[in-house]
Amino acid sequence: MSSRLSMAKVQAALRKGVASAAAPVRSAASPAAPVRARGAQGAGEIRIIGGQWKRTRLPVPQRPGLRPTPDRVRETLFNWLGQDLTGWRCLDAFAGTGALGLEAASRGAASVVLVEQDGELLARLQQHVQRLQARSVQVRRGDGVAALRQCAAASLDLVLLDPPFDSALFQPALQAAAQAVGPQGWVYLEAPQAWDEAALASLGLALHRHLRAGAVHAHLLRRA
Repeated sequence: MSSRLSMAKVQAALRKGVASAAAPVRSAASPAAPVRARGAQGAGEIRIIGGQWKRTRLPVPQRPGLRPTPDRVRETLFNWLGQDLTGWRCLDAFAGTGALGLEAASRGAASVVLVEQDGELLARLQQHVQRLQARSVQVRRGDGVAALRQCAAASLDLVLLDPPFDSALFQPALQAAAQAVGPQGWVYLEAPQAWDEAALASLGLALHRHLRAGAVHAHLLRRA
């Protein structure tokens, strides 16, 4: 009886060994599932979501602190705005990669001003404008708050605000935007925290829509 059990164990072990040898071996360099490409923040590119340049991918520098507005947030923003921006006058006060302002131009805005202080980012924005043949887009080097203060009162339909999250630019930018935007215009604000209605009212603005996506709080505002 014991010899039969021993023989059965030997046969089972042999079968197991043959099966293991036939199975494919996965190394650490060959994962079971393909690795997904990282999003725009790490991939060195942005993608225009809609309009005449829909699906166009544009390279951007990979730099610490450079934080393109996520695709999901941009898609939601332009859904809020109604998709068609034909004839709108827009200013992107902290343009960075140009993701917001170029999206507005792609959807028919008559005039889009991209304001950026950084020389490298400015040069890249100019390259994007040339590649897209974006005649409605102007690229200006300068301070976003100062650019807003220089605008004539109520002269803009859309102000796009995405200051560096660690800056003290939010309040002065909102205050300047409230003066520059028209009575029926919009101010978009991207910030690391939600702005409450009391704080916005003191600056002459009212909250229309709000979205949180990870660390980003997106606000669509109107003049109070």
